[in-house]
Amino acid sequence: MRKVYASAEEAIHDIEDGAVLMLGGFGLCGIPENSIAALVKRGVKGLTCISNNAGVDDFGIGLMLQGRQVKKMISSYVGENAEFERQLLSGELEVELIPQGTLAERCRAAGAGIPAFYTPAGVGTEVAEGKEMRTFNGKTYLMEYAFDADFAIVKAWKGDKHGNLVFKDTARNFNPMMAMAGKITIAEVEELVEAGELHPNEVHVPGIYVHRIVQGKNYEKRIEQRTVRPKGE
Repeated sequence: MRKVYASAEEAIHDIEDGAVLMLGGFGLCGIPENSIAALVKRGVKGLTCISNNAGVDDFGIGLMLQGRQVKKMISSYVGENAEFERQLLSGELEVELIPQGTLAERCRAAGAGIPAFYTPAGVGTEVAEGKEMRTFNGKTYLMEYAFDADFAIVKAWKGDKHGNLVFKDTARNFNPMMAMAGKITIAEVEELVEAGELHPNEVHVPGIYVHRIVQGKNYEKRIEQRTVRPKGE
């Protein structure tokens, strides 16, 4: 099976209108920049995007929102994107906000083949509306379903030609669990090496989960909120 693709455009070639996508990253850390740019260029519409957040106005998923490519966002935090807010308030965008831990577990469950699970997060709030609830040992839990995504698109630091992935520092975030959860997983990496060059103990995602891998380029690695201490303190 050929896993190495020449470009992000080639790797996402069969993502069609109406697809359900998982997009790795946290804030602007570890997001698949090249793949998002390729999706913007391809112009696919009606997408459901599962991501911790929605990027910012001019970067990340924010670029897809600008192009009206996203029909629904499933996220835990979206507060840095004015265009997202505008589309939400105008009724142009369907939004499902869920607790961050639930988002992570719905990804993990999908990768583990677990169809649903019970969690106390969201009980007594709008999150619980319309969901099955059960009591265990006197405590109420609500049932959440694992995600069902057509594609998972992630960004890693290093990868080999078999699809084994290594993430660097906090860019690990949602990427590994999403990589294991998509029907087709596309990974873009900063450095692509030959099979056998990655030490097995350093691999975060085994290549069996990765269907396509591409070496990215021109990463901006933006910082969402730069906070520094005043000089002299």
